[in-house]
This record gives sequence, structure tokens and C-alpha cells, in this order.
Amino acid sequence: MKKIVLIAVVCCFIGNTAFSQAKPYYTQYILNNYILNPGITGIENYTDVKLSYRNQWAGITGAPVTSYFTIHKPIGKKDMRTNATSFQVPGEHPGGPKAWDEYAVSPAHHGLGLQVVNDKAGYISRWSAAVSYAYHMPLSVKTSLAAGLNVGVSSVSLDRSKIEWGNLDPNDPAIGYNNGSISKIKPEIGAGIWLYSARYFLGVSVLNIIPGKAKFVKDASYGETFTPNFFASGGYRFAVSDDISVLPSVMVQYWQPQLTSLHANVKMQYQDFLWIGASYRHADLVGGYSGMIGVNVSNTFNVSYAYEHASSSRLQTFTKGTHEIVLGFLIGNKYGSSCPRNLW
Repeated sequence: MKKIVLIAVVCCFIGNTAFSQAKPYYTQYILNNYILNPGITGIENYTDVKLSYRNQWAGITGAPVTSYFTIHKPIGKKDMRTNATSFQVPGEHPGGPKAWDEYAVSPAHHGLGLQVVNDKAGYISRWSAAVSYAYHMPLSVKTSLAAGLNVGVSSVSLDRSKIEWGNLDPNDPAIGYNNGSISKIKPEIGAGIWLYSARYFLGVSVLNIIPGKAKFVKDASYGETFTPNFFASGGYRFAVSDDISVLPSVMVQYWQPQLTSLHANVKMQYQDFLWIGASYRHADLVGGYSGMIGVNVSNTFNVSYAYEHASSSRLQTFTKGTHEIVLGFLIGNKYGSSCPRNLW
């Protein structure tokens, strides 16, 4: 029965004749906006490394599984921190009013990065790899603007041997007649802009800029359709007390031409150590509620976990929820050394 449910869900995305590629969902996007916007490349004073594993709709055979690796670093950056979501001096509140008042932007600098994403759902597997570049420039003493670009390749493959056909036609021309695996590779380009200060951020980006179709059958009109994915996000951080900050944020994702989703997220953080959060995604079929918790260890590495409960009654009957883990490493983070306390 779970396999039948999965087939029904996948078919809703596939349609009758073609596959359309949307970027994966991330419950904890607020912890790594770089995965969706290349303008963030090199925003920190350290090399930021993230690894993530997401098991969506656990308990359903062939449900989506997404993992990624990202790394990016600044080039020629002279200050100690500029991002509203980054970490502060150990033991000090990362969003305290004093830090905001003393905040000053970094001189113009560059950023370089790399991201690798693997996304698998049933018999369909996708992976992408891209390098990114961004340029950060001050607009005022408190605000900076960054623009970035990523360039790479994206691949989609289909393994007919893993298809649970049920009552479907095994001779569907959209996926050919071979029992082996079929794969196609295409170039991929993305671009993004990120406006930020100590208190807030606003960003827009587009991934899959190059539209096209990866055909599984020669001389056929069927195949994987690559269409642009648009993202707009924003957040504002404020202090509840000297030790606790709250960062509400929203993100709108538009996948041309089939899907629009709204993500609402709030993250509450205690000093530079512990955070909890909650989010809601409004979207057909893939909507859900979630909670997350994370810890930062000596400003050297951090780990967080999120659990998501589907809002669709059709999925609630069959799935045990969605689990997502993010592990981060802060390489060369100067907060971990005996630097002066006045880092602004």
C-alpha cells in the first residue's frame, strides 16, 4: 500500500508525459542559505562547511532522500563577522544590542565555494555539482550587498528496474523500454543577490537558469524538463534579552510552472550555544510543520536536527515524518583563538 501511495505522489509531480525538476526542500534552510543563493558565498570570516542528510516521508518505500556537501570561504575579508545568522565570540550573545551597535561592515571582498547535492526519489536520481563566486561590497557603515553566480552540471537518471508499476503501463514511452539505468547531464547556472547587516537579510536567487529537456528516449518529446527555480527570502533578528535572540524569516519558492511554496521559520538562540526553532511550509502535497534543535560546540562545529510532520492527510496515514540532520564545521574561525574581544 505504501508503494502505491508513493507512485501516486510521484505521478503528481511527473505528470502524464514529462518530469520537471524542482530543487529539493530543506527544513533548515536558515542554517545554510548558501545552498539556495550563491550571493552568500564567502560571507563569513571562516571557511564554512556543511553536510546534510534529509529522509523525507520516512516509512514510504522509495521516498525522497536528499544529501548535500557545501563549502565556501571569503577571499580578502578583513572583519570578523557580518552575517545575521553567524556565530559570535564564545560565551557572548550572537545577537545582542551591543554587538549590533558596534557592528561595521567589512571592506569589499570576494568569496569562493563549492556545493554537491544528491537527490533520490524511487527510481529517479538527481545530482548536481557547482562552483560559486560572490562579490561583497559595503553600501553603508551598517549594510552590505553581495552578488554571486554558480556554474556547474546537473544529472538525472532513471532506473526502470526499481519501478513498482502497479496498474501503470510498463511501456510508457516517456521512460523508454530498457530495463537498465538511463542518465542525462546538462549544464546548470544560478545567480543570487544578498543584502545584509547585523540585524537583517534580504535575498533573491534563481537556479536552473538554463531551461531545457533531458530526453530519455531519442527523438521523443518526453524527458526531464529543467525550468528555473526562483527564491526570495528575508529575516530580521531582534533581542528578547541580553542572552536570547529571535530570528523570524520567510522564504517563497516558485518552481516554474507548477509549484509555489511559502516557508515561515523562527529560530530562537541562547548566546552562541543552543538554538531551537519551528517552521511551516505551505505547499500542495509537500506542506508540513516542523521543529528543530541545534548546538554549537566551541565555535568549531555544530549539529542540528529537524523533524517535519506532513500537513497532507493523505501522507499522514503512511509516513512517519521527515528527518533532517545538518552538520557544520567552522574552519579557521578566529573566535576559537585568543583574539581581542572587540572584534568589530
